[in-house]
Amino acid sequence: MAEPALAVRRRSRISSARKRSHPPARLEAVCSPLKRPSAGCEGAPAEPPCNNDSEEDMFGDYDSFHESDSLLAQVLDAEHQHPQEKGMDMKAAGEFAHGNLQSEMDQNKQGNLHATEDSVHEVDEHYGFQMDENDAGDTNEDLSDSVFDELPSSQLLYLEKMGELSSRSQRSAGTEKMDKWKNSSLDKIQSPSPCPDSGHKNRSAKSSKGSKSDSCKSVSLKDHLKNAMTGNAKVQTPKVSKTRQLKEAILSEEISVARETIGSSSFDIGPFYGLPSKVKHLLRQFRGIETLYEWQHDCLTLKSLQQRKNLIYSLPTSGGKTLVAEILILQELLCRQKDVLMILPYVAIVQEKVWGLSSFGIELGFLVEEYAGSKGRFPPIKRRIKKSLYIATIEKGHALVNSLIETDRIDDLGLVVVDELHMIGEGSRGAMLEMTLAKILYASKNTHIVGMSATLNNVGDLQKFLQAEYYTKNFRPVELKEYIKIRDTIYEVDSKAENGFTFSRLLNFKYSGSLEKADPDHIVALVTEVIPKYSCLIFCPTKKNCENVATMVCKYLNKEFRAHREKEKQDLIKNLEDIGNGSICPVLRQTIPFGVAYHHSGLTNDERKSIEEAYSRGVLCLLACTATLAAGVNLPARRVILRAPYVASEFLKKNQYKQMIGRAGRAGIDSAGESILIVQEKDKHLVRDLITSPLENCYSNLLPESTKGMQYLLLSLVGLKIAVTQEEVYSFMCHTLLGVQQQLLLKEKSLSGIIRDELENLIEKGLLKGKIMEQDQNSKSTLTITLLGKATYKGSIDLSYCNLLYKELRKGLEGLVLESSLHLLFLATPYDMVPNCSPDWMIYLRQFNQLSSAEQKVADMVGVPESFIAKKASGQAIRKNVDSAIVNRLYLSFVLYALLKETNIWSVSEKFNMSRGYVQNLLTSAASFASCVLHFCEELEEFWVYKALLTELTKRLTYCVKTELIPLMEVAGVLEARAKQLYNAGYKTVAHLANANPETLVKTIEHLSRRQAKQMVSSAKMLLTEKAEALQEEVEELLKVPTDIP
Repeated sequence: MAEPALAVRRRSRISSARKRSHPPARLEAVCSPLKRPSAGCEGAPAEPPCNNDSEEDMFGDYDSFHESDSLLAQVLDAEHQHPQEKGMDMKAAGEFAHGNLQSEMDQNKQGNLHATEDSVHEVDEHYGFQMDENDAGDTNEDLSDSVFDELPSSQLLYLEKMGELSSRSQRSAGTEKMDKWKNSSLDKIQSPSPCPDSGHKNRSAKSSKGSKSDSCKSVSLKDHLKNAMTGNAKVQTPKVSKTRQLKEAILSEEISVARETIGSSSFDIGPFYGLPSKVKHLLRQFRGIETLYEWQHDCLTLKSLQQRKNLIYSLPTSGGKTLVAEILILQELLCRQKDVLMILPYVAIVQEKVWGLSSFGIELGFLVEEYAGSKGRFPPIKRRIKKSLYIATIEKGHALVNSLIETDRIDDLGLVVVDELHMIGEGSRGAMLEMTLAKILYASKNTHIVGMSATLNNVGDLQKFLQAEYYTKNFRPVELKEYIKIRDTIYEVDSKAENGFTFSRLLNFKYSGSLEKADPDHIVALVTEVIPKYSCLIFCPTKKNCENVATMVCKYLNKEFRAHREKEKQDLIKNLEDIGNGSICPVLRQTIPFGVAYHHSGLTNDERKSIEEAYSRGVLCLLACTATLAAGVNLPARRVILRAPYVASEFLKKNQYKQMIGRAGRAGIDSAGESILIVQEKDKHLVRDLITSPLENCYSNLLPESTKGMQYLLLSLVGLKIAVTQEEVYSFMCHTLLGVQQQLLLKEKSLSGIIRDELENLIEKGLLKGKIMEQDQNSKSTLTITLLGKATYKGSIDLSYCNLLYKELRKGLEGLVLESSLHLLFLATPYDMVPNCSPDWMIYLRQFNQLSSAEQKVADMVGVPESFIAKKASGQAIRKNVDSAIVNRLYLSFVLYALLKETNIWSVSEKFNMSRGYVQNLLTSAASFASCVLHFCEELEEFWVYKALLTELTKRLTYCVKTELIPLMEVAGVLEARAKQLYNAGYKTVAHLANANPETLVKTIEHLSRRQAKQMVSSAKMLLTEKAEALQEEVEELLKVPTDIP
């Protein structure tokens, strides 16, 4: 009984808040001896006569119900006189006894009834409350509508107990139906999804239309009222905060309005774009957003969005695209009560978004689930009450959609949001994004797709593929001025000029001979114009160039730069030393005192996060970075300098150029942003073409990435039973982006010919079974997937390696060495890291000699004998052929083995003479691949032994820290260094962190801002809520009564 009681108390708080919200004039108008709430007055209490201020008499002017009372007596008489109309609702009975009085009250509430009359039918239909007047059993529901909707919470509690007692005795069918309605009503109130009142007010208005009923034969209406009023007098009213009551009432009311608005065909939006005004307050509180830009308002009110048509929208970087997507996500979660999938390009951005939206989830009652790296459940847990926002990388998003299609739950997904939609044209990840969207379009007609990007050109193809509308605006909150620099002259980019740019100014900076030689591109001059007062980014072609530029700039900066926020810089250096267990990069040690650092993939995750936070706070004012930062986390600057028009050795693409310069100008901070591209004379004509050329087109990558694209798609189509014949496969492929662009991309072979060839390849590999017909034959033969094929697509294994992985796992069963984790680590070492590995043979031999005899057997088993390593280390000739891929893979396994033993990236990178960024990337890739191998093994019964082993190994690789820190590392945004700080401060579990006071955290934990503390606590609460919900779902599933009991 505990849960229903809580639910009823919440209902009581909402209704009581409504009562207080009415003006006194309304209350005086309905003063009468009949103290019964009126549906039309939204539960406003009818007071005793207005001149009676006594609080002693509990029932005011009610007649005593211990004697012959007038109201109840008349009701009883009415029942006896009209037995055939016992089903008449309470309102009708009241009118029978108090005709004139009720008419007067009806006049007062008439305005309210008319105001909601038009939407009653629609709202009730939306929530399943629509009643058919011809339904014989509906009269019971009409009676229960009137009885339960009008009674206070304490009476509901009492009636609930009475219902339990009566259920043990003989009950009529009508009474059972009333109990069932009451339980479902309480369930609705329990639900954290708001809007319990949306139907509540309107059902009372509808209940007067009820037809005749034969319910409640065993208990008269008089007895019901007596028992209810007695119970109401006995039960104590819970003491709750009036402010909290009011807040809950307002939120519930507004979400009710929002749902009604979203469900209706009108464009009359609710308090805040169909959402409660609390969302607006949260945006102000968490993001500092007061108002939306005009384009955001226009986009959110598009007719196509109201009609739930798919949408692509494109604006320049920093234009505010993400906020529109987040409002659409909240509409789907709160108003339509559907799950949402948000697909982002990189793991770091997924973690940042999970971190940022957890606060909204806690406040508004939805779950935020991370699907990145090795994290995520397949299929996701089916939630009964709360809805989920899945934030996923492209790879994990595809696996999630596959699992939802397989379990027939794809319609639970109301909205899919794709950020950086232009990535659909980029390699294997683009192919996977195309597969994901094509499957959603085919499998669910109710799932809404919204894509956004700053760099789209051939939008027509994408519109046709996604069946989407298009919205674009050339808007930036901060003006961006583009410049190029040739020698010491700066030109402004001007599309109207003949050459594409016009003269702007000459650099005014005195260079010494040594400085001119060290800095021929005048980077120091460009940088010192803005720092330290403003921030600056320098994009460099390579990682090494980033470090060189940072060092060179600091060498020629004035000593005054060291004094700017000196203590905070020293704190940052100390923090980086803690991360490296006393070690710090010598370049960073030299540059940070000047407010300068580098940012590239050679940093560890902890280092990168510390540098990003310091830059965001203004402690660092200059970052020398690679192009990956432009597409990664949001770190804007007053000035952006492009060191050269190259990324590595390739000339800059227009999309990349736009991404980089888009970081210039910080909304709310800078009045303008500027970008400067440094150009050598030899590249002048190329740069002119770059500036004047349009953005690159997006083309399908299903064919170029065959084993990760076309073949993988065909395999999963058959496995998911989306298409099981050649004809069905062809039909599906015509609706992909490749199908849309086939005339452009397919010159030598037709689409049907390519499909036939790829299906034959899959059959040869043993992944599919079936007969492939020639093009001119009408093939109706069915294709089926093999066990290996199913394991391959469910494990997201590259088809290039699936047979090799299977063989190595089978070989491992013959003698799996479990004395240590080395053998398992070899099986979990990602194949795609092997080609980039160049072993240091002396280190290889040294590490081999440090292994135990059992561990050395692992090397022999996989095919790398000790003699081979020794000869390579000594430079001797090798006669026996040994597979270099296996040799390199074993070397990477040694690196991972050392990491799990030492849990310190710095020491391991020094031991193997590798960059710590490479070691970090290896660890992340291994954790993800171990998760894939686990899903692969789950589909093959012969590999049952690997399931438990790989589950634990995946967890260890994911966090790679001491066991006691793992619970804290599960919280989004908490990395190893922060987890150590929290653990040492006494926050040892997620529960500790979820219940922490942010102000106390700021005082206790070094280098932690108030904003970060609040987000960390919200993320911990979200994780705790998610785990609790999962356990609750498991309990409900266990207790559910089977429907097929013999």
